[in-house]
Amino acid sequence: MKAFLIDRYGENHGHIGEVPVPEPGIYDVLVKVHASSVNVLDSKIAKGEFKLILPYSFPLILGNDLAGVVVRVGSGVQHFKPGDEVYARPPESRIGTFAEMIAVEESALALKPNNITLQEAASLPLVALTAWQVLVETARLKKGQKVFIHAGSGGVGTVAIQLAKHLGAFVATTTSTSNVAWVKALGADVVIDYTQQKFEYVLRDYDVVLSSLGPVELEKSLSILKPGGQLISISGPPTAEFAKEQKLFWGLGWVMRLLSSGIR
Repeated sequence: MKAFLIDRYGENHGHIGEVPVPEPGIYDVLVKVHASSVNVLDSKIAKGEFKLILPYSFPLILGNDLAGVVVRVGSGVQHFKPGDEVYARPPESRIGTFAEMIAVEESALALKPNNITLQEAASLPLVALTAWQVLVETARLKKGQKVFIHAGSGGVGTVAIQLAKHLGAFVATTTSTSNVAWVKALGADVVIDYTQQKFEYVLRDYDVVLSSLGPVELEKSLSILKPGGQLISISGPPTAEFAKEQKLFWGLGWVMRLLSSGIR
């Protein structure tokens, strides 16, 4: 089968190659991939930014999101059958959705909702899991709290706005002029056009900030938090907790969470 893979870390090393069709294990589902999405994570993996904590072997097929149709199931699989339309974010140790076929653990799959296409479904898993990890698992966002979401028109931002509103929070976000109406339609209560205003001059006393940008915006975000508020970065360094979960030694007690990878 054809797949997009890399043979070494670095920029511009990806290429289309022929690889064997994966053989599903007892609890695996073999899926014919109809659509996949490209995330910043794929670029970071390809450049080797995760090589110390996720030592992949080569050749490495990239890709962290998929939607497709079940072809075959392992003998222990209980909830899926050939012909089912599914979507998934495979475990970090078994990525490889930029291929014609992939074997995915049953626990990582879900049936595709009937009201979205396979292409739409493929855009959701990684960003949706990231938004959930930030707002529900880490921030434990509660009804009535105020959350500021950087880059509201981005992949994580669009899902996070809707999730935060579902949880009953007051939501502020940033975007460019052309996307102001769109993020308002997603549910944002306050929308700051970053080409016209600076968020750090407008916002105050927020319980949670979800930052997906660089260190400059991260530092500015501190000024809008209320005492005891949480600043959670999805582009920052890994925490000691993350290292422990991955059975690694990590001597730095960072406050920032590495959640953009979808790894927990």
